Amino acid sequence: MKIVFYAFVLISAILSGCTGIPNGVKGIDGFEINRYLGTWYEVARLDHRFERGLTKISATYTLRPDGGVKVINKGWNQADGRWEQAEGKAYFVGQPGNGRLKVSFFGPFYGGYNIIELDKKDYAYSMIAGPDRSYLWILSRNPQLPEKTLEALIKKAIQLGFATDKLIFVNQD
Repeated sequence: MKIVFYAFVLISAILSGCTGIPNGVKGIDGFEINRYLGTWYEVARLDHRFERGLTKISATYTLRPDGGVKVINKGWNQADGRWEQAEGKAYFVGQPGNGRLKVSFFGPFYGGYNIIELDKKDYAYSMIAGPDRSYLWILSRNPQLPEKTLEALIKKAIQLGFATDKLIFVNQD
């Protein structure tokens, strides 16, 4: 029985670690989920296997009946000549106003979705960190982001220790 308990604690710790936030990085305060809903276009990201080779990437967020958020990620696979889509679900980590969620596309496994920068006036752009500094996304309500805004977001990402020299700028044409 003791082994089962320790195994449960270990597995819980590992899974909850994936929903964390990088050291020294903070989720935004004053987050309003209803203003965040809708479609966002991926402007830039750090490379990871689940979006590799995709262009025209977007994410659409809607409320779920259970209080969570339905997530539809969509991207064009140029090599296969078809759209790829993944449906996930997200829930707040802590208080809803702090801009930290956990998102799952694979059953009980969740990853951190930490909103670390947001245009609080118009909700026109956001910057998202995963559980560590190997995950970073810059999103916009429009397929392109004004150059000045993009530069400011990249500057903040540099200050937070992200490898912005490895950013992939997503083709939305």
